[in-house]
Amino acid sequence: MIAVGLGQTVGAAPAGFQSHQGIVETAQRFLAEQAAAAHSGKVEASIGRLDSRLRLQPCGAPLEAFMPSGARLSGNTSVGVRCPGPTEWKIYVSGKISVFGQVVVASEPLLRGEAVGEAQLRVVERELSGLSYGYFDRTDKLTGMLAGRAIPAGTVITPNMLSAPRLINRGDRVTLLTGSDRFQVRMRGEAMSDGTRGERIRVKALNSQRVIEGWVVSRGVVKVTL
Repeated sequence: MIAVGLGQTVGAAPAGFQSHQGIVETAQRFLAEQAAAAHSGKVEASIGRLDSRLRLQPCGAPLEAFMPSGARLSGNTSVGVRCPGPTEWKIYVSGKISVFGQVVVASEPLLRGEAVGEAQLRVVERELSGLSYGYFDRTDKLTGMLAGRAIPAGTVITPNMLSAPRLINRGDRVTLLTGSDRFQVRMRGEAMSDGTRGERIRVKALNSQRVIEGWVVSRGVVKVTL
């Protein structure tokens, strides 16, 4: 779904010059089409006001809009409008594309170091272009993560606010898994470093005293390749 609108009231051009309204409407239609093609879901496109002092010769042909090189299709952007003739001219106008999506926010304040539960999160619709630090769209991805800082209620949760819980501590007795899905060998080992899920750590196989590397798969369990 896309909504369109003018960012501000369009100033009128003096008589005998190109209509500002025509320039803005051309840019507006074009930006809305580009936004709809680039994004799914809810999108809003708007064009800013032209300088009231702008004087352009009336165009004798339909105006043409284009995206300038390097222009973005989200957030603040610009649109080019040109007159193909007989009197050629070109102008750039400011615009904005607002893209909306589902994001996870804290439903209540979270303390630093607190394990995040699903009941402490909710999904809301927000404008996405300003979320430069990233966001999550599902609560189940965050359950069990630790808050790396105090997070006020209503805050959009970003990846840098959270850390994975430590599943293994240095010196822990751990289970070492090796083999395939059909055949697995379990051994006892000792963790030589701390580890979170998916992290590569060093462990010592107690039966051979050999130090090897493996990947943390769950609390107290490390998958190794011998």
